[in-house]
Amino acid sequence: MHQFTVKTHAKVELLDITERVRSAFAQQYVKDGLCHVFIPHTTAGITINENADPAVVQDLLKELNRMVPFDDDYAHGEGNSAAHIKASLMGFSVAVPVEGGQLVLGTWQGIYLCEFDGPRSRRVVVTALSQKFEV
Repeated sequence: MHQFTVKTHAKVELLDITERVRSAFAQQYVKDGLCHVFIPHTTAGITINENADPAVVQDLLKELNRMVPFDDDYAHGEGNSAAHIKASLMGFSVAVPVEGGQLVLGTWQGIYLCEFDGPRSRRVVVTALSQKFEV
């Protein structure tokens, strides 16, 4: 298991952490298996989506903010219910296959930290699961 910290800069943003995940995974020396990426926070999430066109991130955030507005008469007293809901919608982990020591992502795919209650310092946990076959 390897961990790293990401500092976010806005209340709501998606940050491409693909290279940081690759680096963290490489330190675990697994050739074939699975890379599990987890964020131990309740107002931030992890997702995989297109990382070639920044408009995709803008559209995702626009629609999440439309579906889950920040002010909607929520009962939670801390004032960040929308962040909890958005994080739950995005999820708190992703699993990526690994082959030959490389993450098996699609041509346009990247791994994103989804910040919904920033700016903050967020911890990301990367775990390598090795695939071993017995013959």
